[in-house]
Amino acid sequence: MSTTSLLSRSTSPFFKRPLLATMMTALVAAISVTGCSSPESDASESADATATNQTANESANVANNDAVSAEKITVNTVKGDVELAMSPSPLVVYDMTLMQDLAALDVAVDGMPGNLRLDNLHSETQPEPKAVGTVFEPDLEALNAMQPQAILVGSRMAEKYNELSNIAPTLDMSIDTANIYESSKQRLHDLGALFGKSDQAATLQQNIDTLIDETKGVTKNKGTGLVVMVNGNKMSAYGDKSRYGFIHTVLDVPMADKQIADAPHGQPVSFEYIQKANPDWLFVIDRSAAIGEDGIGAKAVLDNPLVAQTNAWSKQQVVYLSPDSYLAFGGYYQWMQDLTTIKDAFSNAK
Repeated sequence: MSTTSLLSRSTSPFFKRPLLATMMTALVAAISVTGCSSPESDASESADATATNQTANESANVANNDAVSAEKITVNTVKGDVELAMSPSPLVVYDMTLMQDLAALDVAVDGMPGNLRLDNLHSETQPEPKAVGTVFEPDLEALNAMQPQAILVGSRMAEKYNELSNIAPTLDMSIDTANIYESSKQRLHDLGALFGKSDQAATLQQNIDTLIDETKGVTKNKGTGLVVMVNGNKMSAYGDKSRYGFIHTVLDVPMADKQIADAPHGQPVSFEYIQKANPDWLFVIDRSAAIGEDGIGAKAVLDNPLVAQTNAWSKQQVVYLSPDSYLAFGGYYQWMQDLTTIKDAFSNAK
């Protein structure tokens, strides 16, 4: 899937005035007609006051996403078009890639899963989000209590889409792993438009693109590469259509093995396979470390006589990607961290 652009906005204006000013105006107007009101008008005013109080109570749950907007926007998602108000709040997010982009855009998130291991998933200038389950299982009770205006999900929570859609408008913004650059670029653009931060989104994308160009400048003609995930004592290789395919498709590092099977969890491989592929560069994801599991690390696993015979190991051309590459692939901070790591490694190659 390749997420397409935001399609349209309605012509309804933004609510410009702060909530307090709006409520005070309504109160003064009500007082000014009290002396000449009829019983019928008294009843009407009482109903209006009740509605105003309800609005105030609902607004107390809204996080710091500027003013709540009446302008509508249509987002083209994996599940089709979804129309919702711009800058929806309360906002719940279940995808770490989305969390990184929203944090970089300084968008407040009211609810997200608890016990997340990355430290770049929400803006430091915004209130701490409340826990609403895990990245695999939502806390429906917490969601119903929060009454979000929108729920954003990605790959890991996408299977809960129908369940979540019964609570609030739900946007499946999963990245297309076969085209991770264009897909993540489109999503960052769409988030910028949805939250009225298009200029900021464009600046963030420019940061990524500049670093891509700089990295390509040092990876050119430096040999082949192989991406391997180490999970305990198991290993998998990933090709150009995987979430790590940007190393080949964006940075133009040729694949040491052009026949790697396209599979969500990679192609299982052995030490003999790595020796035979003989990459000039070995890109490593340590899954166990990324998710906090105890056990032998990727570097120790790969310290093997067969792997030692490869050009990558003998020339110390082994690049360890960030935990973000596994947990938040395609997110703003994942791009910036891994591109910097790769750029530095190739720049320092002997």
